[in-house]
Amino acid sequence: MTERKYGVLSIPVLVAALGYFVDIYDLLLFTIVKKPSMVALGATDASILADSTKVINWQMTGLLIGGILWGVLGDKKGRLSVLFGSIILYSIANFITAYVTNVDQYAWCRFVAGLGLAGELGAGITLVSELLPKDKRGVGTSMVAGIGLSGAVAAYFTFKLTGDWRMCYKIGGALGVLLLFLRVAVAESGMFNMVKEQKVSRGNFFMLFNNSARFKKYLLAILIGLPTWFVIGILVNQSDRFAKAMFGSSTVDSGKSIMFAYAAISLGDMFVGLVSQYFKSRKKALMLYYGLCIIGLLLFFSSYNNSDTSMYALCAFLGFSTGFWAIFVTMGAEHFGTNLRATAATTIPNMVRGALPLINMLFLDVFQKTWGWPLIQSAMVTGSIVMAITLVAFYFTEETYHKDLNFIEE
Repeated sequence: MTERKYGVLSIPVLVAALGYFVDIYDLLLFTIVKKPSMVALGATDASILADSTKVINWQMTGLLIGGILWGVLGDKKGRLSVLFGSIILYSIANFITAYVTNVDQYAWCRFVAGLGLAGELGAGITLVSELLPKDKRGVGTSMVAGIGLSGAVAAYFTFKLTGDWRMCYKIGGALGVLLLFLRVAVAESGMFNMVKEQKVSRGNFFMLFNNSARFKKYLLAILIGLPTWFVIGILVNQSDRFAKAMFGSSTVDSGKSIMFAYAAISLGDMFVGLVSQYFKSRKKALMLYYGLCIIGLLLFFSSYNNSDTSMYALCAFLGFSTGFWAIFVTMGAEHFGTNLRATAATTIPNMVRGALPLINMLFLDVFQKTWGWPLIQSAMVTGSIVMAITLVAFYFTEETYHKDLNFIEE
């Protein structure tokens, strides 16, 4: 076992953070340029909701599939191979997106981009978790997520400055290419190099399902992250629709809501590592953020949310309350042995992202289209179901704060 010499401001942490920055820039760019890009491709007021939902669902499906592919590759070939491969794929996809001419092409390009984006976070968090000592890895991974999530803010201002959604995708592709050069300075995980020399199964995705205790850990690790994408994918992403339904405003900009939310998520993710360090517990930090999220949801659907200002403020509050992404993904990495860690850590966040189409189906297709419920009622019930599932999963999730990661799955 090589001696751990890396700190929270080391090159691997900073490069992983910049990688996640580009990842989030690309991942959230569609939601920011959604309206002008869809209109430019021929969508009408009547079709824009269905067309944009199709594109985001395809992107999330790409993330789900890509999470499995990159996770397996990360345990078989190494963490760095994933970081290089994923960047190349989503950079190419972004350049091509800048030239689409219809909604179907848009959806396909975002699907391929999703495949590429799926590998960035899990591989980065796995690498940082294995290179940093256990008393620093929570803060290190929080820095990765906190800096990375500010990519959404950069995407918003890039669009505001350029006013050209196609140029924004080109810039995203260029950022990915620049990132490739930074990756050269990053070393492979010593834990992975040691396991590579052993005769053990690595990156076997089915190992997550062929043992009941391991499958339980995996399922719970996914379910505790669901509130993030309910908040971002439904409430913040459709804040303009909620504003119109709740207080008759037609001036709320969902792109601006996303900017406020992600600026707050970035702060929340930086803070959550310190909270976890203070409590010496991942679960206590999560519980605090869940409590803030529940308060935010109650305020969002209350009479307090009655103006554009309050909508933006609540999107920011909800963003901060879901800024537990760093700890959630870190726990996913800490649950599993080195020979399965990248597979778990890469698939877990992408399973949560991939759950958004299912949440959207419940919210839109079942409650609104089939049952005829209004927008607000559908969102309230969907949110209640998501939070209930998450809290049950949280109760049964084990603490991982003090866990030594130098072990393998048999």
